[in-house]
Amino acid sequence: MSRVRLHELAARPDGTEWIVGRPATGTFVAVPEAGKRALDLLGEGLSTGEAARRLEEETGHDLDVADFVDALVELGFVAEVDGRAVPLPDPPKPTLPRIRPAHVRWTLSPLLPVLIVLLIVTALIARPEGVALSYRTLLWSEHGSLVLAFGAASGWALLLLHELAHLVTARATGVPARMRLGTRLQFLVMQTDISGIELAPGRHRMTAYLAGIGVNLAAASAAALAAGAAEGTARRMLAALTVLALLPLPFQLMVFMRTDLYFVLQDLTRCRDLYGDGRAYARYAARRLLARPGADPSRTLPAHERRAVRLYSVVLVLGTALCLAFLAAVTLPADIALLTRAARTLTARDRSLGARLDAAAVLITLGGIHVLWARTWWRRRRERRRG
Repeated sequence: MSRVRLHELAARPDGTEWIVGRPATGTFVAVPEAGKRALDLLGEGLSTGEAARRLEEETGHDLDVADFVDALVELGFVAEVDGRAVPLPDPPKPTLPRIRPAHVRWTLSPLLPVLIVLLIVTALIARPEGVALSYRTLLWSEHGSLVLAFGAASGWALLLLHELAHLVTARATGVPARMRLGTRLQFLVMQTDISGIELAPGRHRMTAYLAGIGVNLAAASAAALAAGAAEGTARRMLAALTVLALLPLPFQLMVFMRTDLYFVLQDLTRCRDLYGDGRAYARYAARRLLARPGADPSRTLPAHERRAVRLYSVVLVLGTALCLAFLAAVTLPADIALLTRAARTLTARDRSLGARLDAAAVLITLGGIHVLWARTWWRRRRERRRG
């Protein structure tokens, strides 16, 4: 019989089960009522044998608490066993650790989304002059370098604000949250890991998922209203900023790449792992088409999850196929052509200094993006293998 000391855990009811996890690491699991009761008894200082006897008295079933504790150790939920520390790697360091939950608790106020909606409605009603949702609005200057520089600076600023919104709303619930580069198919993205938000109440989860989209809509609305009050170059730049703030939003509809709206969908369908289960079912369906059937992985899921997973698997396959087809037909040929042309310009003897500088900029910028994507993809792949 062993006695264990658990790390600080959080829990919330979820239907007939409990979601239990360790906020510091973002690790969480679903356990039945008996599992939650076992955690409570172990947390009170009872040994595994004492907890098993108490559970048998309360439920009438003989439960193997020792095996349950072994699973908790693997999850990193156990700090000590019989006074001996359980060796575990340090939890990942959060981004911007000086931001404490108390500093950003206001982001969870129900008044904040109301204010954002009022700002959006005001911009729609005002319909500021000179703000058109067109590519021409982005060409606010006759100097292409200024247009590109403004677009790059504004795009990165909006991206950081978008991810910071996820971070601070998650931090307000006690989730550490970490910002980092990631990949989604052929796309290099900035993403915020808010693992552990599943332990928060429903309204707080939705706030964290939708915070980035809210920031983009608020920024677009504020820029549009400011453009309506400005003139000349300032108006054109603010109008361009409005379009730049709205440009990332269609990407959020690509739920097969686990965008912000994917997590909203997963939460609303009450699925544990919509992407993972959908991918497993898609593989099973592919094996059936090849006359190599196996066990249907969705059969072990509750009925509501099974329906959602099967429908999502169709979206996952079609969306992924379309993205990769676009990559093969458009993006890669264009990138290869640009890189080849730049390399030829640099190696040619009769090219001007301006042409060579332009070619070098293409190689550094476009080549750098591809190298960064490959490096990020490889790092994430290595981390998944370790996990």
